[in-house]
Amino acid sequence: MSENIIILMLGVSTALGAFGLVALLWGVKTGQFDDQNKFLDAARYDNEEDLKDAILIEEKKKEALKKRKENSQYRPAD
Repeated sequence: MSENIIILMLGVSTALGAFGLVALLWGVKTGQFDDQNKFLDAARYDNEEDLKDAILIEEKKKEALKKRKENSQYRPAD
């Protein structure tokens, strides 16, 4: 093989590896891999009715958190 081809292959493979590392670090930083409840929910809620109840509870939690956040932003005039 030509020396130029080997240098080109090393450069391309290094660039692709760096791109993969940057993508992995971005994914970890932005929480792309955070699904802590996936396997716990699968074991805990075996049938469809339990799963629907769990979804309803999650929606209620999100709604309560949203209301709490809205109420904490309200400041009455002095």
